[in-house]
Amino acid sequence: MSFSAITFRGQRGMALLVSLVFLLLLTLIGLSSMQNATLQEKMAGSVSLRNQSFQSAEAALRVGESAVQLDSYALAVCNGTSQCAPPAESSTVKAAGFNSTSGVTWIASGNGFYGVQNIGTTLTAVNVPSNTSATLYRVTAVGIAGSSRSVVESIYAKY
Repeated sequence: MSFSAITFRGQRGMALLVSLVFLLLLTLIGLSSMQNATLQEKMAGSVSLRNQSFQSAEAALRVGESAVQLDSYALAVCNGTSQCAPPAESSTVKAAGFNSTSGVTWIASGNGFYGVQNIGTTLTAVNVPSNTSATLYRVTAVGIAGSSRSVVESIYAKY
């Protein structure tokens, strides 16, 4: 048996070991890539839900503003600090109905809700002719999509 035959036999086991280590590295890279792709898919889903809830809230806000624009629309002026403040339940409301704490009646609209508060009158409303009395309405809208909730609000001056 010559020296070259002994060396050749010892290297066959080393090639297997190197191949297994290389295969292990490729497996780890593949797992990392799959985990990253899954995370990105979840993030994209969350962004999509957030956009849907925001669009639902915007649509409900426009419906609420349209209701306030009607000549026949009337709502009593809120009384007290708690009933004139923005409705705190907007972060938890799940169904249409009256909330006795804020005095807001939530109305279902599409995938959301809106509520209107009469916050009084003013002579200095923006985009209203000077010295013209305007009634101010706060329209709060909530849009819900999946686990995402968006709340938007506007002040509408009616004169």
